[in-house]
Amino acid sequence: MACCNKYFFLLDCCINPNAHHIEEATLIARLKDRDKQALAYLYDHYSAALYGVIHRILIKESIAEEVLQDVFIKIWDKIDSYDAAKGKLFTWMLNIARNQAIDKTRSREISKEKKTKDIDLHVNRIDRNDYTEQKIEGIGLHEVLKSLPEEQRFVVEHLYFKGYTQSELADESGIPLGTVKTRLRAAMQQLRILVGTA
Repeated sequence: MACCNKYFFLLDCCINPNAHHIEEATLIARLKDRDKQALAYLYDHYSAALYGVIHRILIKESIAEEVLQDVFIKIWDKIDSYDAAKGKLFTWMLNIARNQAIDKTRSREISKEKKTKDIDLHVNRIDRNDYTEQKIEGIGLHEVLKSLPEEQRFVVEHLYFKGYTQSELADESGIPLGTVKTRLRAAMQQLRILVGTA
């Protein structure tokens, strides 16, 4: 089933205006029997709690909502692997939600957003230390990067503007991970000197 079709499937089966109490053992059995109304009941009763866990990890609402949908799809797909002898259903689902959220924080999408925020915080820190934003703008970010050696500029551009992690850049470029780290460290030292924060 295609990803977008899965989302439509989840939306459709989770509209359940006539939900009533279902014992956990019965709920599990019905989920394993691929009962969509049981999934609707599960969503109605547990989505808010799972969303809270996901949101605390990811912060951003739109991403947390996306991961919540992924979590329920995974629960539906993996319900046969649930073993009541190993713990309560909610604990099992909570672990899935937490792991999905943590995996999302390691994705390129989140990594890029975090790095952008880190740059913003660094610029604000410079400003608080009486290095004005005009000084940064006057130098010009691209002009500053041009002053770096090519191999350092390549690393900075891919890590901070293209959203790569250090491991991804090493894998895709064939540069040893240790070399990536060394070049980034040298570039950051040089940039701090150029903007007057060293």
